[in-house]
Amino acid sequence: MSVKQQSLKTWFKSGAPWVWLNAGAVAIAVIMTLGLLAVIATRGLGHFWPADVIEAEYRIPGQEARLMAGEVVQREEVPRARLAASGLPVASEGGEFMTRQLLKVGNREVFGADFTWVVGEWLHATRTPAELLVLERREWGNFYGYLLGVSEAGRPVAEGEAAFAELQRRLARSEDLHRTLVRLEKVDIGRINHGLERLRLKTRQLELAGRLDAAAQADLDAERAQWDAEYRALEAQLIELQQQLARDSIRVRTADGREQEITLDKVVRAYQPNAMGNFAKLGFYAAKLWEFVSDEPREANTEGGVFPAIFGTVLMTLIMAVIVTPFGVLAAVYLREYARQGALTRVIRIAVNNLAGVPSIVYGVFGLGFFVYVLGGSIDQLFFPEAAPAPTFGTPGLLWASLTLAILTLPVVIVSTEEGLARIPRSLREGSLALGATKAETLWKVVLPMASPAMMTGLILAVARAAGEVAPLMLVGVVKLAPTLPLNGNYPYLHLDQKIMHLGFHIYDVGFQSPNVEAARPLVYATALLLVLVIALLNFSAVYIRNHLREKYKALEH
Repeated sequence: MSVKQQSLKTWFKSGAPWVWLNAGAVAIAVIMTLGLLAVIATRGLGHFWPADVIEAEYRIPGQEARLMAGEVVQREEVPRARLAASGLPVASEGGEFMTRQLLKVGNREVFGADFTWVVGEWLHATRTPAELLVLERREWGNFYGYLLGVSEAGRPVAEGEAAFAELQRRLARSEDLHRTLVRLEKVDIGRINHGLERLRLKTRQLELAGRLDAAAQADLDAERAQWDAEYRALEAQLIELQQQLARDSIRVRTADGREQEITLDKVVRAYQPNAMGNFAKLGFYAAKLWEFVSDEPREANTEGGVFPAIFGTVLMTLIMAVIVTPFGVLAAVYLREYARQGALTRVIRIAVNNLAGVPSIVYGVFGLGFFVYVLGGSIDQLFFPEAAPAPTFGTPGLLWASLTLAILTLPVVIVSTEEGLARIPRSLREGSLALGATKAETLWKVVLPMASPAMMTGLILAVARAAGEVAPLMLVGVVKLAPTLPLNGNYPYLHLDQKIMHLGFHIYDVGFQSPNVEAARPLVYATALLLVLVIALLNFSAVYIRNHLREKYKALEH
């Protein structure tokens, strides 16, 4: 054997190739993960940048030219033969490829769709006029065109160059009124509706108990009259706000010359991207990002923000963690510290490990059948008969979604906690018992504190899996749009029976159920990035606690 072969054999025996192989695999995984995050961030966060709006003449051969205005969303090279096969009058001569552009033209009430594909070679006299206006609306998507004038109660108040400044001033007023209107509807009137519903249930409860006499009915009528009086006062404010919102309007014109009038209560913001400098665009970009994380969705979840989904995801995950941690720890403590280590215990451990591999949709079916229909239906019969036949807990909601995720992640917590308990030296237990402590005191004051880092590891894995689950949640409490948050000022404040929104389901709904695919696509990337950040934040918090506990009890381990 040559010296070279001998050295190669020695190198293999040293294990260095496997070290390099593992390092290479880790490097590839990190690069792929960072690359995926970069793609998601680029495509998602780029959606909020105020892109320039072009205006051009679109000249299809053999047809009359027409003016178009919109944002260029996508460009691609398409074979000339493919365009010809689609029915477009494409000449046979020329290059093999032609440019196809996806334009966001907005004005859905005029054109019927927000996006349209155009052939780039047929766009002529392309320009970016500074006065081109973009309106973000609460309905019908964006409007692209020109501002002609601002009116108040049908009377013109500004036209020409002064119209845009007047529009911004009145739009700020309209936005303040709209926020007041939403707060009035959701908080004040919502509180009254909640009070009236509780009063109705109380009436039905007294009726079922046979205690609805004249005195009780009089008290209920007096309370109902008080709620009705408060509602009439708020209704008058609501009507006045609606009238004030409908006062101002603007006259606009599309690029092809069609004029229309839009009331400002339907407008979220107005801007002229072609006239904005870099600092103005950065300010606009920051405002859009803040809207995305703090506002409610609109336009079938393709516009606005995702705050209810963020809130629902975090709250459900926290409730799940509160439920799964004690049950997982108790199960692990029993299996490791109290159960006789025999065949039955081994079978239980095998069953726990197998549960970790069960598809999540199976847990969703179990949650729907047992938690919702059996347990929730029983709770309704025992504690909420006055609400029948409408279910209270016998319907999917926050509590059942959290419990389903707790069952799903329970094996992870049990296994991690057991491993932590197994690593604690037996000498520590014996030393505690020798000093006079009972087994329970040893477990509570010595063993469990030292095993707490392992418990946190299990919790980290549980949170990471639970926060990203979608399939089971569609069956046990997550919906496309929840009108109110499950945590509010109405008693009992935390409404465990209420349905919630979830970032994972929001991604599924926007990406696969939206009627406006092109408008929804950027929000899929942005929401996916946000979900990754939320999970990372929850995990980093748990990792910080675990590391703190590990440092605290490191001295005892030695």
